[in-house]
Amino acid sequence: MEWGLGLAAALAVLAVVFVARPFLREPAPASDRLDEPGTQERRRLALAEERDRALAALKELELDHRTGKVSDEDYRAQVGPLRRQAAEALRAAEESRQADPDERARPLRAPDGVAQEPPAR
Repeated sequence: MEWGLGLAAALAVLAVVFVARPFLREPAPASDRLDEPGTQERRRLALAEERDRALAALKELELDHRTGKVSDEDYRAQVGPLRRQAAEALRAAEESRQADPDERARPLRAPDGVAQEPPAR
């Protein structure tokens, strides 16, 4: 009878270990990202970040000029290069968008606080 209890206990321990096995091992995923972006997606994100930085810098300069923190002379000296940088970033983002057939189907998304109309076709 004692060997029967020992066998039952061993069987119970084996069943618990078998059921708990998936929870005990450490997962080793290749990547912890849910959706790894491709080369095109990374390029598009980099261009969008560049665009957002340029537009934010332009917006901040205009605010500083309106509040009197930046003089008219300094404003005129800084606004041209910032506008060129923003235009180049927007142009590069649009070219990247036009080159990718999947991107053409998606609507344009403007950065927060900036109204944007879709381009005329």
